[in-house]
Amino acid sequence: MFIVESYPLAVALCIVTMLCWGSWANTQKLASKEWRFQLFYWDYAVGVLLLSLLLAFTLGSSGSGGRGFLADLQQAEPKWLGSAFLGGVIFNLSNILLVAAIDIAGLAVAFPVGVGLALVLGVITTYLATHQGNVHMLALGVAAIVIAIILDGLAYRRLAAGGQKTPAKGIVISVAAGLLMGWFYSFVAQAMGTIDPDTRALTPGRLSPYTAIVLFSAGLLLSNFIWNSIMMVKPFSGPPVAFADYFTKGNIRLHLIGILGGMIWNLGMAFSIIASTKAGAALAYGLGQGATMIGAFWGVFIWKEFKDAPPGTNKFLAAMFAFYLLGLAILVASKL
Repeated sequence: MFIVESYPLAVALCIVTMLCWGSWANTQKLASKEWRFQLFYWDYAVGVLLLSLLLAFTLGSSGSGGRGFLADLQQAEPKWLGSAFLGGVIFNLSNILLVAAIDIAGLAVAFPVGVGLALVLGVITTYLATHQGNVHMLALGVAAIVIAIILDGLAYRRLAAGGQKTPAKGIVISVAAGLLMGWFYSFVAQAMGTIDPDTRALTPGRLSPYTAIVLFSAGLLLSNFIWNSIMMVKPFSGPPVAFADYFTKGNIRLHLIGILGGMIWNLGMAFSIIASTKAGAALAYGLGQGATMIGAFWGVFIWKEFKDAPPGTNKFLAAMFAFYLLGLAILVASKL
């Protein structure tokens, strides 16, 4: 299997993760013009699994280090398979809530609040699970990102005061998504074994990054029959969504947009997990969740979600981006 053996490469992969995690939701924005996000999400879940299998049978099955995907799957202990699978189940619930929040409040609000909160909790829970990284610098980086979240909240208040009404439940749903999303990564990280720097051998019984991604993705897709089905019957906004709509209202273009969204997100997840073997799980997750800043960028500058905000709001947004960049820089430096 392909193994990351240099820290600069690990950081580069985490930056790709940040771009993927911050950009996939644009596919939802494109599809939402024609059909409900619940229908989009079925294709998204399929895209997640397809990408994981593609990587497992390519990068995960080539090279001289570690174990090939199928061999790794056969030797894995059930509890670690279950841990990675559970991570997918937890993430899927949180991500469906995030997608609902984007549908209600927009990218520029849902991402900084939901994903920003997930970053803070995820760094903490992942560090406690793996004890990898400089705890003081991780804490300092997280503190800067908390300030960025607060600044985004202040910008949102000015937006509402300016007459653009975003339902308050969009914020509430974003918070709920962030609280759940902060837990999933630690289950996947714990399921993975360490890689011996000399022999490049994996811990027996544990999972390779590629196997962990496949089990995670399977948990996401299978749990979708529970979480997304509930969301279709009892949506946060609008009337219930009929299951038949997926077949009668969709077309190839819409299905491909959803699948592309899932593949983009899971490419980021895979690179984060692969990079974590060198960078440490807490840093890999925290740096990848800089996606918050990327998502906010799309919302502010491309989708113009703050175009009707009163004068002075841009100062809060600029400060938000500045503190996110500062926090991410500190997280990177924590491993140097």
